[in-house]
Amino acid sequence: MGTAEQREAPELSVGATAVAERYAQAEAPDRDIPAQQEQEQEAEERAYYRPLWVEEPAHKPRLPDPVRTSAVRAVIIIALTLIQAMVAFLCTLAGSWLAFPMVLSSVASTVVATWGALDVWVTRQVWLQRNGVVSTPSSTARALRRERRKARRQERASERAKERIRRRGGAGQLSHS
Repeated sequence: MGTAEQREAPELSVGATAVAERYAQAEAPDRDIPAQQEQEQEAEERAYYRPLWVEEPAHKPRLPDPVRTSAVRAVIIIALTLIQAMVAFLCTLAGSWLAFPMVLSSVASTVVATWGALDVWVTRQVWLQRNGVVSTPSSTARALRRERRKARRQERASERAKERIRRRGGAGQLSHS
């Protein structure tokens, strides 16, 4: 693609212009290259020009709101603690009077940052306990509960049948033992 074509199509980016040039060259048949080699070159170029990324659906659901807020809070606290620790280190290297108070406050901030990280974990556990885990119909736990309910129903039905037989005074039994 020459400069005239580039002026006519200003919306193309530099990368798009380079790709368009290659395709324009591929469209014009070369007289000295046999057709089979031309096809092989086109196949190689197509294999070379694959998309940069392939979009895939998100496999993890979004965090619940309380967990996300505690996670954001923890990240901010941890970031501030790291900055404070770095300032304390630099004050110590410089021999500043501020070094000792900064080291003490960094220790306290480390305790708070640990609390923040634990808060995320506890909030997540509490949310899962209150709202439960989404159960799919094919889950093992659900199948086991279904089997237990079926066994209980059968047991109750057999108990009722035995009670009916007892109330009748043994009628329907073949032997009186």
